[in-house]
Amino acid sequence: MKILRPISVLAIALIWTASAVAQISLTPPAAEAPKQAAKPKTKPHTIAKKPAQTAAPKPAATPVPPTATVVPAPAPDDPNVDLVYGAYQRGYYKTSFDLATKRAATGDVKAMTMLGELYANALGVKRDYVKALDWYKRASDGGDREAMFALAMMRLEGRGAPANREDAVKLLASSAKLGNPKAAYNLALLYLDGQTLPQDAKRAAELFRQAADAGNPEAQYALATFYKEGTGVPKDPEKAVELLRAASLADNVDAEVEYAIALFNGTGTPKNETAAVAMLRKAARANSPIAQNRLAFVLVNGLGVPMDKIEGLKWHLIAKTAGKGDPVLDAELAKLSPEDRAKAEAAARLWLGVK
Repeated sequence: MKILRPISVLAIALIWTASAVAQISLTPPAAEAPKQAAKPKTKPHTIAKKPAQTAAPKPAATPVPPTATVVPAPAPDDPNVDLVYGAYQRGYYKTSFDLATKRAATGDVKAMTMLGELYANALGVKRDYVKALDWYKRASDGGDREAMFALAMMRLEGRGAPANREDAVKLLASSAKLGNPKAAYNLALLYLDGQTLPQDAKRAAELFRQAADAGNPEAQYALATFYKEGTGVPKDPEKAVELLRAASLADNVDAEVEYAIALFNGTGTPKNETAAVAMLRKAARANSPIAQNRLAFVLVNGLGVPMDKIEGLKWHLIAKTAGKGDPVLDAELAKLSPEDRAKAEAAARLWLGVK
């Protein structure tokens, strides 16, 4: 199943959210602390975090949050459409295309959306953005919310026709109004971006809430960050943790890292170091450099788990390759015996697939 290309605003991820995650640290070295802020006080067994930014940060290059694929929902009372969708799900794209073409000729908007999807992603047919745009437009005019969302994405990127951000915003708003969580999430991002739409954190929070209530994990994570920092909503650590937990259950790695930190510190939830470390392990194995760095710290210092310097420093070396180094852990690595250091380095190379 192909994924729609992310809209340009997704390249900045979440303006406040992305920066908040990037700044999470376990007793960060003094060199990493912001010059204008006082060094946060920490207690033993506490994961310290840098202060949140007070000014609206500018867009920066950050990992692109995942965007849901447009999957036209079949009408349960129409077995013909079920066949189209079923063939698509099983990867029989040419069959899906042939069936959808017949159904589209009768005016079926779901079949039209499917044809747009197939043409846009070269599934069973040669990629053709112009044809994809045409089919999405027909289905959108027929009231299909998935087609509206897909068409909005293409309008934003200028695929199949020159970019038209104003039209894209209208389509996202219409799709969101019809209950499409992906549209609500992306529209919220545009309100955060402040370029296509006036920057409005309160409106973004409302849209994130709509998508979060529909089960969108990226929106749950974004709204959690808003509640944690008091951005666009009243500050509420308990609600933040509740949303982080929901997003974590959907395997949102950024949410797993933040949820682990909340559990470790007992912020907005009862303190549970064992569960926190387990969550950090999960996120670290999913290749989150931040989780790898924090896991290294707790293992090296025996916080919430038995001390294991070799395993901890293995994760430190792995995180360091992604730019998440830590001078304190470098110092711990230097203290190891040559034999133990060789074990840590070998384990890191094995994980990284380096000989």
